[in-house]
Amino acid sequence: MPGENLAKLVEMMAYLRGPQGCPWDRAQDYDSLKGLLLEEAYEVVDAVNARDQDALEDELGDLLFQVVFYSRLAEEEERFSVGDVIERVHAKLVRRHPHVFGETRAVTPEEALQSWLAVKAEEQKSRPEGRSEPDSLLDGIPATLPCTLEAYELGVRASEVGFDWAKAEDLLDKLEEELGELRHELALEVDRRKIEEEIGDLLFATANLARYLHSDPESCLRCANQKFRRRFKRLEQEVAKNGKQLRDCTLDELEAFWQRVKAGEGR
Repeated sequence: MPGENLAKLVEMMAYLRGPQGCPWDRAQDYDSLKGLLLEEAYEVVDAVNARDQDALEDELGDLLFQVVFYSRLAEEEERFSVGDVIERVHAKLVRRHPHVFGETRAVTPEEALQSWLAVKAEEQKSRPEGRSEPDSLLDGIPATLPCTLEAYELGVRASEVGFDWAKAEDLLDKLEEELGELRHELALEVDRRKIEEEIGDLLFATANLARYLHSDPESCLRCANQKFRRRFKRLEQEVAKNGKQLRDCTLDELEAFWQRVKAGEGR
């Protein structure tokens, strides 16, 4: 049963942090675990992208272990336990799904989202004293997010109040506009900061195009990175087969090898 297995994991975590446990685990704190938490989350994303169910099962376990680890640190300080974490998220999900657990029903995903947002707005109004109201709808988006995900979240928050593009074609037009502005600044070759600003605008619009099309821009870029990595390694192999080194090839020759690699993948 899930509850029994979770209890075993929680018990193991307590033992690892105990006097007879692991010196490395005992040495960890809130800050030292942050990198591991992010690493495990990205490994989950990689497994999802690859549709590797065996790896996904494994990586989800590693991510769950990080949740248990953080909860153990808090429990040692008598703040909260993993049980409290589970109870809190369960209560939140019930509270934010009145269209499922309440009297009203949502028929469409859009109706469900509006119901969710309405509950969130009420929660913000009833925050305990000492917890200030957010000054902006955009408050609370972590500054530590990768920039593509930050752009995604900014777009999501703005879209919640209807500040969004009407259709995907409008976003494509925005990309063309930003690309044109970048071309203009490059032609002037005057202000490096302005060029960087236009590159940022182009990247922001691209991230929000992914969001609008129901894709995660970070995952899209990671897949593109992986594809480039795979193809470039094959390019290196093709160059080596021809008795050459990369630095000895002209750009035209490298492009020819690159096209050969792409053709070999059938794309």
